[in-house]
Amino acid sequence: MVSPDKNQSTPVMLILLGFSEYPELQVPLFLLFLTIYAVTVVGNVGMVVVIKINLKLHTPMYFFLKHLSFVDFCYSTIITPKLLENLVVEDRSISINACITQFSIAAIFLMTEMVMLAVMAYDRFLAICYPFLYTVSMSPQCCVLLVTVAYTWGIISSIVLSYSILVLSFCESKIIDNFVCEYNVFLSASCSDKHVSEITLFILVNLNVFCTFIIILTSYLFIFVTIIKMHSGGGRYKAFSTCSSHLMAVAIFYGTIIFLYCIPNSKNSSLIVKVGSVFYTVVIPMLNPFIYSLRNNDLKETFRKIIDLKTISQ
Repeated sequence: MVSPDKNQSTPVMLILLGFSEYPELQVPLFLLFLTIYAVTVVGNVGMVVVIKINLKLHTPMYFFLKHLSFVDFCYSTIITPKLLENLVVEDRSISINACITQFSIAAIFLMTEMVMLAVMAYDRFLAICYPFLYTVSMSPQCCVLLVTVAYTWGIISSIVLSYSILVLSFCESKIIDNFVCEYNVFLSASCSDKHVSEITLFILVNLNVFCTFIIILTSYLFIFVTIIKMHSGGGRYKAFSTCSSHLMAVAIFYGTIIFLYCIPNSKNSSLIVKVGSVFYTVVIPMLNPFIYSLRNNDLKETFRKIIDLKTISQ
């Protein structure tokens, strides 16, 4: 197991270029990403607090939503501060060990989010297709178990991916045209055989994406059939409204990932990849609280009460 080359006395560094090729945009981008991060923190922490203090929201759906908001907050906090730092400093270097640490922690929450989205789809499937068995099927113990599985799988996936990086050798410092420590950064910087690491990445990522997407797709297929069979227009609207926010979040999340990994190689593709990476690492964690609050009257009512209380106290 090797990190930097044993014969080297100086540590191997990676220089993350980020958006340095656009010097005139550094300050506007810093202000933009700082605003996005502030909204992300307020939105996701606010979502967790609102769900915790409102007893009306102590249901399985909101329990999972609370953990999704926590995952989004953690994921954004791992990525965005380094992005902001690289926009204002000239020294954009980061050590291999620090880069691996950032990747490992970020991977935990990214993989956990995939599983959490699948769990939320399964929850909606039970609520709509088997409403009379829902309370028994989604007991508090079952909810805790499902969330535990999501976090556990995220940790296991991160350990496997991190180990496949640690077996690589890094012989010299290298300039990387990226703003975040993604897996491909280590493959580009390595001077050893990458075949095993590439296979590990391919199998694990595709396994996660395929399994979670199949669960989501199957759940919504049954949900769609059940909604079509409903005779009441009000029942159809209520069933659809409980799923629309989650469907939108899934579409944005998976759509961005599919777009990122399906674009053709070209001279302009590096910018497209960076913009796409910014979207799913920085923007999506900000969007999720708005998406879930948009069509949810319970959440909007609770937020409104909190704002009214603050206004009265002032």
